[in-house]
Amino acid sequence: MSISTEVDMERIPRHIAVIMDDNGRWAKAKELPRTAGHQQGVETVKKITEEATRLGVEYLTLYTFSTENWNRPEPEVAALMGLILDHLEDEIFMKNNVRFRVIGDLERIPEQVRVRLHECMERTKKNEKMTMVIALSYSSRWELTHAMRQLAEKVKNGSLQPTGITEESIQECLATSFMPDPDLLIRTGGELRISNYLLWQCAYSEFYFCDTYWPDFDEEELRKAIADYQSRERRFGKTGEQVAKK
Repeated sequence: MSISTEVDMERIPRHIAVIMDDNGRWAKAKELPRTAGHQQGVETVKKITEEATRLGVEYLTLYTFSTENWNRPEPEVAALMGLILDHLEDEIFMKNNVRFRVIGDLERIPEQVRVRLHECMERTKKNEKMTMVIALSYSSRWELTHAMRQLAEKVKNGSLQPTGITEESIQECLATSFMPDPDLLIRTGGELRISNYLLWQCAYSEFYFCDTYWPDFDEEELRKAIADYQSRERRFGKTGEQVAKK
């Protein structure tokens, strides 16, 4: 039986988040510059976006550049920003009816990149098949710190009492407030950690780790991850018996 037939189209995860590792090691294994790995990684983004849309995924969130990545060599950072500029193409979004969004500390992003990001979000805002989100200059610690500052300001000006700080009020201050929490988190490249990514949102996400480098992660690999997700019982703190009664 092929992987594609194992996927239950009635139980596709609504939101898939991805940590895209390891463009650099892929390039090194092929004796290519790291930038070649990033370029091939962009091609994988296009393929996975199309396949996720076809399968009926509603939200696809891609960890593109973390706040810690600013510590990488300057030429590599510049090359990554250039890739983002070059590949914010209408084709992938308009062809697949995909809305584009971005989350992260955009104040640190070069102005010309920020302008292109906002232009792409504006052009695609009416698309409704799927929302593709890139986490750019993002980390959960940055996001939670930013959210706490918003809540502290509300308490300071009297519009919120400390007792009014709830899970819901925190959620409203997060960069991801416009979408549901991830059902499935995929990390490629063989690493077994989530690297400061969507820590609040992944409280009850299912994790899927694979050894495949991101540039080699294809449509079949995505379906394999979804099939694995569908084989699990999601209990959200309840017993298996309680879930079975639903």
